[in-house]
Amino acid sequence: MTDPIADYLTRLRNAIKANHRVVEIPASNLKREMTRILFEQGYILNYKFVEDGPQGTIKIALKYDPVNKVNSIKKLVRVSKPGLRKYVGFKDMPRVLNGLGIAILSTSSGVMTNKEAANLKIGGEVLCYVY
Repeated sequence: MTDPIADYLTRLRNAIKANHRVVEIPASNLKREMTRILFEQGYILNYKFVEDGPQGTIKIALKYDPVNKVNSIKKLVRVSKPGLRKYVGFKDMPRVLNGLGIAILSTSSGVMTNKEAANLKIGGEVLCYVY
């Protein structure tokens, strides 16, 4: 696997399309931080880190609307790829869906959303868009 972040996003997309309630993903520190951000922003219901084996796994409970049975995540888009990295400064911070979505950035101060990075006036690598 050459791009673990793309694998993470693809597993989430596939679970959403199959209407699964829980998805298991191999863990890493970057994936843990991305999961924490998705939970804090209200895109997932809950998550749990399971320490089994050398790597561990992340169990993510997906969030669905009880009435319409629609997932809260409409789209997950990988921006920075191993072949072409995408870096932005704080002045060029991307606005996802005119401020309704989030961009997840990897900065020198850790993994955070575009709004947090703009408030701290730091730039970084744009990992993905979520809306």
